[in-house]
Amino acid sequence: MRKLTLIVAAFAASLATVVSANAQSYPSRPITIIVPFPPGGPVDTIGRIIGDRMRAAFGQPVIIENQPGASGSIGVGRAARAAPDGYTLNLGNWTSHVGSPAIYPVSYDIVKDFEPVALLPIAPTLIVGKKALLASDLRELITWLKANPDKATSGTVGIGSPSHVSGIYFQNETGTRFQFVPYRGGAPLTQALVAGQIDMRIGAEASQTLSYLRSGEIKAFAVLAKTRWAAAPDVPTIDEAGVRGLHIPLWNALWAPRATPRDIIGKLNAAVVDALADASVRQRMEAIGFEIPPPEQQTPEALAAFHQAEIDKWWPIIKAANIKVE
Repeated sequence: MRKLTLIVAAFAASLATVVSANAQSYPSRPITIIVPFPPGGPVDTIGRIIGDRMRAAFGQPVIIENQPGASGSIGVGRAARAAPDGYTLNLGNWTSHVGSPAIYPVSYDIVKDFEPVALLPIAPTLIVGKKALLASDLRELITWLKANPDKATSGTVGIGSPSHVSGIYFQNETGTRFQFVPYRGGAPLTQALVAGQIDMRIGAEASQTLSYLRSGEIKAFAVLAKTRWAAAPDVPTIDEAGVRGLHIPLWNALWAPRATPRDIIGKLNAAVVDALADASVRQRMEAIGFEIPPPEQQTPEALAAFHQAEIDKWWPIIKAANIKVE
C-alpha cells in the first residue's frame, strides 16, 4: 500500500512539473480566439485590434476564428470543449454570455466552464430612430408609441439579443407596445433604419450608429447607461430621459476554458492589460465609440464579478418575459 502511495505521489509530482514547464514556455505556438459572431461586427473588430497587440507581446500569431450562430452559443460551445492549455480562447459579449445561455439549450455552464481573463472595451447602447420620426425626445417617442400601439417597428439582431431584451424591458417600464423585426446582424439592421424601413432600435450598438448620428441620418433619444457617452455628449442618459435602470452596455470580454492553469491566465491577462494601455489601441477603440475599462476592472476577478452581476440582473427579466427559441 505504501509503495502504491509513493508511485501515485511520484506521478502527481511529475505531472505537476510537466504542467508547470508548459505554462512557463507559454505560448510556444499560435493562439486562436473564437469570436462567436460574423466578421466585420464590433466584437470581431475588437478581437482583431486586441489580437494584433497580443501577437506583438507574445511573439506568436493570434488567429481570430469566427463561428457565428444561435446568438453566439455555437462558438462558445466549441470554446468550452477546447483543451485548457491557453491556445483556444473565447471572446464574447452580453449576447453570447448573458442572453444566449438564458434562452438556448446549451451544453455548457456559462460560468463554471470558463476562466475569466479580462474585460475588454465597452460601448454604450442607445435608443435611436429613423430620421422621419416626429418625436424629438424620448418622452415624445413614448407618447407617440402609446397613441399607436403595435404599429411601430423596432429592429433586433435576434432572440435574446440586447436589442430584444432591452426592448421588452422598455415596453414593461413605459406601457408601450410595438413590433420586433429581426435582422441577421447589426449592419443590415442599421441600414434598414437609415433607409426608414423600421421606426427605431432599442439597444443599438454605439459603434455601428455613431457615423449616422453625426451625419444626421438617424436620431438618438437616449443612451442606455448611467452616464452620458463622450462621443455624443448631447444625448441624455435613459435615466435623465425618464426610464430609470435600463442600462445595457455593449461590453466585451475574454475567457479561457475551465481548468486553464492560473499562470497562463495571468500571462493572458497581462497581455490584454498591456494592449489596453497602448496609445494606438486606445485611439482605434475611441474612433469606433468604445471606451477602455479602468484598470481595476481589467482583472480576472473583476470580470467574474461583473459577469455574474449581469446574469443576476438580466436572467430574471428574460425568464419573466418568457423569451424562448421558437
